[in-house]
Amino acid sequence: MAEHSFTFAIIGIDHRHIYEMTGGMIAAGGRCKGWWSEGDPEPLAGFQKRFPELERVTHRQSLIEDPEIDLILTAARFDQRAGIAIEAMRNGKDVMTDKPGCTTADDLATLRRTAAETGRIWSVNFSERFQVAAAQQALDLVQQGAIGRVLQTVGLGPHRMNAPLRPDWFFDKAVYGGILCDIASHQIDQFLVFTGSTDAEIVAATAGNMANPDHPQFEDFGEVLLRSDRGHGYIRVDWFTPDGLPTWGDGRLTILGTEGYIELRKYVDIAGRPGKDHLFLVNGSSCEHIDCSGVKLRYFDRLAADLRDRTETAMPQEHAFKVTELALEAQKIARPAAG
Repeated sequence: MAEHSFTFAIIGIDHRHIYEMTGGMIAAGGRCKGWWSEGDPEPLAGFQKRFPELERVTHRQSLIEDPEIDLILTAARFDQRAGIAIEAMRNGKDVMTDKPGCTTADDLATLRRTAAETGRIWSVNFSERFQVAAAQQALDLVQQGAIGRVLQTVGLGPHRMNAPLRPDWFFDKAVYGGILCDIASHQIDQFLVFTGSTDAEIVAATAGNMANPDHPQFEDFGEVLLRSDRGHGYIRVDWFTPDGLPTWGDGRLTILGTEGYIELRKYVDIAGRPGKDHLFLVNGSSCEHIDCSGVKLRYFDRLAADLRDRTETAMPQEHAFKVTELALEAQKIARPAAG
């Protein structure tokens, strides 16, 4: 367990990412003072099984106003996350939110203003980087110059829909914000980090419903073309993971450099290697597979240190805002998908 000591609480457990968020902050030295969630969302049973010792409180305001609580975690319904974060910051608390951190440009503007006025941290848990050991190892290799200067990233984010397990709001675009606002924020985060960019232009975007007529407001496919002054990127996200795959999605990232490339198969290697966190490195002297499953993740420990030291080692504050801004921009300009 890390040496940092802080107290946190949870408001909203509507997405299963709350499992790792909670476990990560406990492992980083945090004490959870309680949790609140509206109703009985699908992850409830799994959450209580993993954390039976944590107390469910009756009123969320008791957590928001508790002066002992340093940090609020939220994986609430997507359109409610910004309001929770804003209220928490105004009550002197830092925030770690599941992605997407918000679903509208107005909410983002209020989040920016509130963070600036209060000096609180608003951190988005981009789990496809922060909770993937292969992605962390890849960033270390890139920063060590293993593939030269990064020219392009290709990020693929397929997901399994599991429609019977999803709440009705999951299919309502006004609530979940659209596929690019939601899933593609992961790949935008990775593009900026691996190219070393602080801003980017959305060159083109597509989003639409290709094969789910029973849910007309749902987007099951999206793609984004983006570029910065340091590189180019392509993103494809979808809800078409077939049942035959032994995990929820074959997430991949390819990083092209001037002297080589890296490919990540984050969650499964369909060629047959067991486990996850597979990294393939090809450069002038190497063509190898690297098992990254033993690499220690850093995000949660660094966020705990940031709470104490008022630093930005887990993620620069502006980066969280910029990723969210670009995801919202891509969603706004997206052309309808063909087919």
